[in-house]
Amino acid sequence: MIEMTQEQIQRVLDSQRNFFATNQTKDIDFRLQCLKKFKKSIMQRESQIEDALWLDLHKSKEEAYLTEISIVLSELDNHIKHLRRWTKEKQVSTPLHLFPSRSSILYEPLGIALIIAPWNYPFHLLMNPLVGAISSGCCAVLKSSPYAPNTNRVMKELIQDIFPENYVAFMEGHREVNQLLLEQRFDFIFFTGSPHLGRTVLQAAASYLTPVILELGGKSPCVVDRDANLPIAARRIMWGKTINAGQTCVAPDYLFVHRDVKEPLLREMKLAVRQFFGNEPQQSPYYARIVNERAMQRLLELLQRGKIVFGGEFDRQDRYIAPTVLEDIVPDDPIMQEEIFGPLLPVMTYENIDDVLEYINRGEKPLAFYYFGKNDCARTILSRSTSGGVCINDTLMHIANHHLPFGGVGNSGMGKYHGRRTFLAFSNERAVIRTPTLIDLPMKYVPFRWFSWIKRLL
Repeated sequence: MIEMTQEQIQRVLDSQRNFFATNQTKDIDFRLQCLKKFKKSIMQRESQIEDALWLDLHKSKEEAYLTEISIVLSELDNHIKHLRRWTKEKQVSTPLHLFPSRSSILYEPLGIALIIAPWNYPFHLLMNPLVGAISSGCCAVLKSSPYAPNTNRVMKELIQDIFPENYVAFMEGHREVNQLLLEQRFDFIFFTGSPHLGRTVLQAAASYLTPVILELGGKSPCVVDRDANLPIAARRIMWGKTINAGQTCVAPDYLFVHRDVKEPLLREMKLAVRQFFGNEPQQSPYYARIVNERAMQRLLELLQRGKIVFGGEFDRQDRYIAPTVLEDIVPDDPIMQEEIFGPLLPVMTYENIDDVLEYINRGEKPLAFYYFGKNDCARTILSRSTSGGVCINDTLMHIANHHLPFGGVGNSGMGKYHGRRTFLAFSNERAVIRTPTLIDLPMKYVPFRWFSWIKRLL
C-alpha cells in the first residue's frame, strides 16, 4: 500500500479542477459512456472481487455478490436507464405575482467530490457513491480503508484501467492520509464510517462550508412482540445479524423480546443458526470473519458480561467468533454503550412496549429500527420513534430498494442516497427564473402605487 503525500494529493486535486473546468464531465453522453464502462469492468472482474472479499473478510462468493457487487450493478443500471430524464431541466410552476416569468431547476455537478469508505463493505460502500458522482458530472477522489487490502488492490486496478486520475483518483493509506485529504478544499464529501469519525469529517468540512453526506451507524434496535411469527422472526433476525459476521451498520444491534415469547424465540434463533451454518459455523464457507485482531479483542471484551445462551466460541488466529446470543443484559453493561459491529446479540425482555420506546428514545437516533409483530402495534412504533429506516417483520431489506432513501438521522448520519437520490446528492439544484423584456410591469418598483393589489396577490 502506497501512502499518499500532501504534494501528491494537491497535484491530483489541481489536475481534477483543471479537467472539471473543461466541462467535459457535464456532457450526458460522456457520463453515460463512463457508467457503461464502469459496469462492464465490474462484470469482467466479478471473480477477482469475490476472491478479494474472501481473503479480506471470508465472505462467500454468494454473499459478496448479493451484498456488494449486485448492489453496485443495480445502481449502475438504474442510473444508466434514467440519467437523461434526471438531468433534464425541470419546469416548475410560477406564482401569478411573478408573471410573465417562467421558473425551472437545473441539475449541475457540485464539482470535486471526496468519497471515504470503510472496510466492512469495501467494494459496495466506495463504488456505490462513485456511481452518483459520475452520473451527476463530478470528478471524484476515492479513499479506501487500509483494512481490506486485497479488495483495494482490485478496486485500484479497476479504477485506473477505465478512468484517468484527473477524473477519478484512487487513494490508499491510513488515517494520516484521511487527515491530509480533509485539510483540502472539496466541493462535496461523502463519508461512511463511525459517528466518532463522522464528527471529525464534519468539523473539517465546516472550515470550507463543504456540504457532506455522513452515513454513520449506531445501535439499531430490534423488537419482537408477543404476537410475532417466531420462526420467521428468528430466521430474519439471525440472518441480519450474521451477514458479514455482524459487521454491518444496519445489523440488529440489540433485541427486546416480549417476556411471554422469550424462550421459544431463543430456541428458534439457535435453530436458525444451525440451519444456516451447521453445528460448527467456523467450518461453514458462508460465515465471515472479524476484520482484524483489534476488532477481535474489542468484541471479546464485550462478551465478559451477561450469560451466553448459545455461541461464544472463538478462535483468535482465525479471527472467528461464533454467532452469539446473550441474556441477563442490563442497559449499563458495556455491550449496550456502543455499536457492537460483530456477531453478538444481547437480549432483553419487556412487558410494556412503552418501556421499550422510552429506552430507545432516550438514546441516539438509530440508523435502522426492526419490529416483528402485528401492523397495529407497528403503526404505534412508527409514530412514537424515529430512525433512518424501518423494517416491519424483516431486517436489512430496506437498503435493497433503490426507490427508498437510505441514510441516518441525528447521530446515525445526515443526508440520503440510493437511486435518484445518489444523483441528487452530488448535484446542485440550481434555481432559474426567466423573465421576458417585452413586458415590464411597474408594480414591483417604488413608489409601489399598486401596493394594495400586490398584497392581494401575495
